[in-house]
Amino acid sequence: MKYTEISHFSHPHHALKFDYTDVPFKCDGCKEAGIGSSYKCTAAACNFDLHTHCAVPSPSITHPFYTKCSFQFLSRPPGTEARYCNACQKSVTGFLYHCNSCGFDLHPCCAKLPMVLDDGDIKLYLYMNVSAPCLRCGRKGKGWSYRSSCKKYNLHVACVKEMLVDSWHELYYGSGGGAEGNMYTGSRKSVSRLPSLKAALEAHGNHTKSKGKAQKYCAMAGLALQFVVSALLGDPTTLIAGVVGTLMSK
Repeated sequence: MKYTEISHFSHPHHALKFDYTDVPFKCDGCKEAGIGSSYKCTAAACNFDLHTHCAVPSPSITHPFYTKCSFQFLSRPPGTEARYCNACQKSVTGFLYHCNSCGFDLHPCCAKLPMVLDDGDIKLYLYMNVSAPCLRCGRKGKGWSYRSSCKKYNLHVACVKEMLVDSWHELYYGSGGGAEGNMYTGSRKSVSRLPSLKAALEAHGNHTKSKGKAQKYCAMAGLALQFVVSALLGDPTTLIAGVVGTLMSK
């Protein structure tokens, strides 16, 4: 459910207003990247943002991949040991969904990943495991994946997230630094491309025999990638997919 304005326990002094941006932000709840729909602090001096999934979470959820689990929303990881998301295999440092009986953890955006991404041109299905190589790493396994209905395009959720992390700092804030913790600070640069994403698709497309087939492969794989990126950033919409696609094509 979308609210125009909300109050939130994690930022009690100011109201949060529904916002929409094509500039990436770091969610102050789950500490993960976001784009598109969000809730932003109404105070000019604050730079506080939340994914919609983090701003208006479900107290508890179930997931088709874990039929015996009940995931509870928590504001911080339980215990003192490092914890990792079962979907993307990345560290969990902020808001999460946690199953107390199994010990499984999910980032809020990963927990809400659509089981099907469909824009009419390509349909992608979310799988817990896929026995086909990933477009990015060329390996099988490695957690959740999106797979096209034609079974030609497979993308690990973990690999797509790695590509985003690898590209983010250079794209938005220039080379140097490189630390994940600095990806969302500093002055935003003009974005011209997504190098690691585009190179990965071209490398796989060039394996086809003809130039026409290679171009078609890259186009369809690129479309698949756009929608997975959009979903991971918390807003699996056609408009955001178009924003990501524009960045990739330049």
